[in-house]
Amino acid sequence: MRREKRSFNRNDENMKRVLYIAGGILSLTVIAFIAIFILYGSGKQSEKQIAKYNTSVIDNYNNNTEQTSTQMGKTVNEMQNEVSNNITNEVENTAINEIDSVVQESSSDNTKYAVNTSKTESKSVNEVKEETVEEETVKDPEFKMPVEGDILREYAKDSLVYSTTLDEWITHTGIDIAAEKTTVVKASAEGTVKSIKNDPRYGLTVVIEHGNGFSSVYSNLLTAEFAEEGEQVKQGQTIGTVGNTATFEIADESHLHFEILKDSNSVNPELYLSE
Repeated sequence: MRREKRSFNRNDENMKRVLYIAGGILSLTVIAFIAIFILYGSGKQSEKQIAKYNTSVIDNYNNNTEQTSTQMGKTVNEMQNEVSNNITNEVENTAINEIDSVVQESSSDNTKYAVNTSKTESKSVNEVKEETVEEETVKDPEFKMPVEGDILREYAKDSLVYSTTLDEWITHTGIDIAAEKTTVVKASAEGTVKSIKNDPRYGLTVVIEHGNGFSSVYSNLLTAEFAEEGEQVKQGQTIGTVGNTATFEIADESHLHFEILKDSNSVNPELYLSE
């Protein structure tokens, strides 16, 4: 009985081993089958992708070839059209240039005639303008002595002269012309009376404006009732009388203090006075 049990146990263990081995083999077989199936499927997909790629390459090549041939055909046609157009344009341009040359020659003759005529006209116009400018140009005024008499004190803007009244050496921006009181003072030149005022140094003073920035000043007057501000006066017209109102020259002999200004700057009257 013991022997039979032992043999039975051994057989049972052998069967288990066989089953384990068979299960392992079966598992390996299934795994191998699955692996082969996966590899086979991926291989099919790779072949399909390769086939698609080859097909796209071939299609692109065919399309490019067709486009190239089409462009070449267009280029040939365009070149032919350009050649024909160039020939036509050259012919037209030649004809147009010949016509333009004829027109220019005729117009140049007319232009020469017009230029000569315009020159003649412009000369006459310029001559008229020059004459008008000469007439319109304002000449410097010609000054005359406002009173008759000797010059007691000369112009001394850049030097000094002795003042009896002030008992010192001073500048003198005009000339002092000897004249008795109440002597009539006349306008040295034609102009407009700018002002009549009492100057603190030179007494009753009349200022007359002339052309080209000139003005004349008459000081140490007794009266100025013969002139009004804004009045137009002529050369030699009475504007006042000699007095003794200049405080800076009150100790001097009776005289007229006379100045000439150019652009508001004093100048030597003796250089502008005429007999």
